[in-house]
Amino acid sequence: MPEKPGGTEITELAALKALAQPRRQQILEHLNVHGPATSTGLAHALGLNTGATSYHLRELARYGFVADDVHREQGARRGRWWRVLPGDRRFPPPSRRTPGTQLVMDELNRHAYAADLALFERLQHASAGTADGRDADEWADAYPYSRGSLRLTHAELGAFFEEYISLMNRYKRPDAETPADARTVHTRLLAFPSPPGNATPGNVTPGNATSAKATPGDGGSGEGNTAGGDTAANHDNTADDDNREETVAS
Repeated sequence: MPEKPGGTEITELAALKALAQPRRQQILEHLNVHGPATSTGLAHALGLNTGATSYHLRELARYGFVADDVHREQGARRGRWWRVLPGDRRFPPPSRRTPGTQLVMDELNRHAYAADLALFERLQHASAGTADGRDADEWADAYPYSRGSLRLTHAELGAFFEEYISLMNRYKRPDAETPADARTVHTRLLAFPSPPGNATPGNVTPGNATSAKATPGDGGSGEGNTAGGDTAANHDNTADDDNREETVAS
């Protein structure tokens, strides 16, 4: 899918289904967190079947979410390596969704929100080290978190989101220019309006006012800058649910 100003909207239902499939969400998260991998490596790490993993990767590649890591393959002895393709991809807003699209979006969001929280907790605990703080690395305090509210118009909320995307893009840089001590930093934006008549005074409540000087080493996270959810200002990864995955599988 070619990039264009304002992002590329994923309008094809088959592409949304390919992205929403739980196993593929697991694969994307692993590639995002750990970097390029082969289908064999992914299958081993995620406890999946190698053949099925290869199929899921091909389906993700079909819709432009992953691609061959050619440079790594040239230096590797064997195997086909895969990497996430970053990009500004956006989901269709509710007003333009068909019933089928809405069903897939509900499934995708259900898995993604739970997976994001699980990933945050897992990585935070890994950085913290032992219960008494021993073995904690320098990134243990690098988990900035903020809660707040703003009084915005519909147009201002859209502008707010575009500024957020621009900020993300400003911190991107090629791998060759990325410092060796940089880590992939996962970002999520969730903004939602209150019901009409429920005015809330504008405020910002920092949950953890820690600054983190970090650079995404892969130029983006997950599917890149993926907007979704029920508003135009939602940022998008995983769940393991064998009983439900066929409802969105392509």
